Amino acid sequence: MDDDKLKRVIMILATVVAYVLASRLAERLVDQPEVRGIRDDVKEGLLSGTSSLLLTVVASVVIRRVLSGRS
Repeated sequence: MDDDKLKRVIMILATVVAYVLASRLAERLVDQPEVRGIRDDVKEGLLSGTSSLLLTVVASVVIRRVLSGRS
């Protein structure tokens, strides 16, 4: 698999997993008041960014190990 396809697979996989996890965690960690405040936005942003970063790294490692096992 060439580098462009590998990057695309990693990005798609990490994005999907990050979206699902961040949305589920946000529902549990962020209170849903009638009016959202800056604090809620900051929590949601940090949660989304952190999960996206971590899952991109995990997806990269997993895919590289799978592909190196095929060689």
